[in-house]
Amino acid sequence: MDYVEHLNTTLFLMINASLPARPALVTSAFFFAEYLIWAVPCGLVAAWLLGPGPWRRAAFRAALAAMLAFIISFAIGVVWPHPRPFVLGLGNQLLEHAADSSFPSDHLTLWWAIGFSLLAPPHGQRAAPPVRLTGLLVALFGLPMAWARIYLGVHYPLDMIGALLVALIGATGVALCEGRVFDTVFGASVRLYRFAFAPLIRLGCAKR
Repeated sequence: MDYVEHLNTTLFLMINASLPARPALVTSAFFFAEYLIWAVPCGLVAAWLLGPGPWRRAAFRAALAAMLAFIISFAIGVVWPHPRPFVLGLGNQLLEHAADSSFPSDHLTLWWAIGFSLLAPPHGQRAAPPVRLTGLLVALFGLPMAWARIYLGVHYPLDMIGALLVALIGATGVALCEGRVFDTVFGASVRLYRFAFAPLIRLGCAKR
């Protein structure tokens, strides 16, 4: 365990920003670490409101995968709280963050759970190529996001590996539940949406 912590710290110090940090790198890191994550809710809402049937179903599945992964991530943080680097005085912190548990990264857990859910179709089904391509792009953009949060001093490299594993569990867990229960919940959600958004649907601002 000591060896793992030593390796984790060593890798962190190799990636973390040195001072004075290059402005271009800091700007890029802030974009990936703080702002890119907003593409997730915006994309899922757009897929639900405006996308065809396969997109809506994929967005619903991805949202469930993200919720499941986040619950697992939260539970890990409660059971095994791991101090962030700046709490221990390690490296340089360029991003303000609460001193909560670092493992696993919530940002990457949510991001990769959605990417993996879109990339991997449920058992026995084939995802539409555009859905899988979107999932691949989301998964790949998680790499600079992971770098950015280490570079800015709020996470360790192993926090990202933990996020990847938890995200895989979340996406796989929801995919395995695909079937009658999923269809029932999804169908109920669609009916509720059509009732609540009926005016927008009639105006053509959202798909039925």
